[in-house]
Amino acid sequence: MAKKEGSFKIIGAIMILSLLIAALWDQLPWIKNFIHSLLDPTAGFLINWNMTLGMFAVVIVISLITTIIQKYGTDQETLKELKKEQKIMQEEMKRVRNDPEKYLELQKKQMKEMPETFMKTLRLSMRAMVYTAVPLILLFRWFQDYFTAAGNPMFFGFLGWFLFYLIFSVVFSAIIKKWMNVV
Repeated sequence: MAKKEGSFKIIGAIMILSLLIAALWDQLPWIKNFIHSLLDPTAGFLINWNMTLGMFAVVIVISLITTIIQKYGTDQETLKELKKEQKIMQEEMKRVRNDPEKYLELQKKQMKEMPETFMKTLRLSMRAMVYTAVPLILLFRWFQDYFTAAGNPMFFGFLGWFLFYLIFSVVFSAIIKKWMNVV
């Protein structure tokens, strides 16, 4: 089975493309019109039907899609193993916290391994980021257009669309990841 590792060059290129699309949204009407032709009758329909419930539905669908991409676009076994190793190290540190010498030794070991573990985790997670970066940028630009045209309504009387999306995507993603056993 092929390794599901990403490349920093690919993620950099995708991020630059995403930023270009976001910056040129109004200058390239064909992109804007195409995205509106896809999302106005789908996500727009749901939000027009009931702003809060429609937005909940849109956030749940996006969270589900991104979680599925993360599950099948990353090496879940290796990510789970890395997470398990980190948990074992934390438990070991808790166990020896009353012994300053052993605790300091474990802390040094953890600090030495941290950059390598972080980079490995990042590299393994990149493929999912690559698959979702441009669609999410396009979706956010559509949200901005949609809610600006609607007069920037507030959810629950105080949340703008971005905070609503951010808060509930974190909540729904956590629930879906737990349900689907995704790291």
